[in-house]
Amino acid sequence: RRRQLVQGLDLPVEVTRVDVDETPPEGVPADQVAEFLSRKKAMAWPGELAPDQVLLTADTTVLVDDLLLNKPDDEADARRMLGILSGRTHRVITGVCLRTAADLLSFADETIVHFRSLTAEEIAYYVERHRPLDKAGA
Repeated sequence: RRRQLVQGLDLPVEVTRVDVDETPPEGVPADQVAEFLSRKKAMAWPGELAPDQVLLTADTTVLVDDLLLNKPDDEADARRMLGILSGRTHRVITGVCLRTAADLLSFADETIVHFRSLTAEEIAYYVERHRPLDKAGA
């Protein structure tokens, strides 16, 4: 979805992946992890940026109560996460970082999401059909 949004700007866009350890360090509050990881990804960019280039990185986390849900490890973990979210309200937090050769700016935005109660069959169907293993909170 992010790729579609950025490519819709009608600017030259190159999409690459920067692999970083997404384990949140001790001491970073759960509601600040997404912004922290977006900055970490920006700082991990291996090349130099030209004066006219902008690097955009992002990360999304899901918080239900005080529980941080990152990307599921496997389908069983995805079903577990969706079971936790079922019938509850949670927060989806997206951290964004913009980096140029001279500057770095980061911020986060939060959306409140209300899930209706899901049956085990609905959860299994969703996990099998939509393969949510690359999404925080499945």
